[in-house]
Amino acid sequence: MGIVNVTPDSFSDGGKFLDVDAAVAHALELFSQGAEILDIGGESTRPGAEPVSEVEELRRVIPVIKKLAATLKIPLSIDTMKPAVAQAALAAGASIVNDVAANRSDDAMWKIVAESGAGYVCMHAQGSPQTMQKNPAYKNIVDEVAAFFLERLENLKAMGVKAEQIAFDPGIGFGKSLEHNLSLLAGLGSFAKLGRPLLLGVSRKSFIGKFLGAETNQRLPASLACATLAVADGVQIIRTHDVAETVQAIRMAEAILSRKNNA
Repeated sequence: MGIVNVTPDSFSDGGKFLDVDAAVAHALELFSQGAEILDIGGESTRPGAEPVSEVEELRRVIPVIKKLAATLKIPLSIDTMKPAVAQAALAAGASIVNDVAANRSDDAMWKIVAESGAGYVCMHAQGSPQTMQKNPAYKNIVDEVAAFFLERLENLKAMGVKAEQIAFDPGIGFGKSLEHNLSLLAGLGSFAKLGRPLLLGVSRKSFIGKFLGAETNQRLPASLACATLAVADGVQIIRTHDVAETVQAIRMAEAILSRKNNA
């Protein structure tokens, strides 16, 4: 899953692709590098990010989605917390809702997913982007995230969302400390037992910088290490800024794993 940030303030590439044509060109480049899904977002969800209005988010993402839907045959994902933006994006050609606010209490987003039949990425987070890194706390993070997924699965099914529409994302960096993130990455195999696809987003994230002292543009090797280990633990979707490098790393890991499993 290639990341297309149509934002001025995303932590890694904010402002680079705010223009519609630049965002489309970037998306097409990611596709040429091997992206099998494109995730388009118009609101930064980095820690402390300020929310944007519904009107502004729509202005940023809808033209990009329309152009890509008319050009490409791969799935397009809308990365949004707003039900109205998700609905408009699905109408424009997206087929997946990537919901970083799946810890929501209202059901408007889920009704849209149920009615549309769209894919739904249910991501775990503690708090909101404005509050999530202010002393996050868990007793056992792997167990608590797994319990959240199971509870959401039942809620979503009760709303009319079919199990086959749902993928889970443990939400690396969303209301988690460095140790929480490492524990989640070590426990990914337990989530695979839930029977739904897993999505992982670790690309260039700040926990890598905290652990290794690496700046944002120096975090590719660690991102690839996390991605390949995640694939070995059963993760099916890797969300990344660096598509070409990630595809190469994963294909090699898959080749080795297939022979290991057949040995």
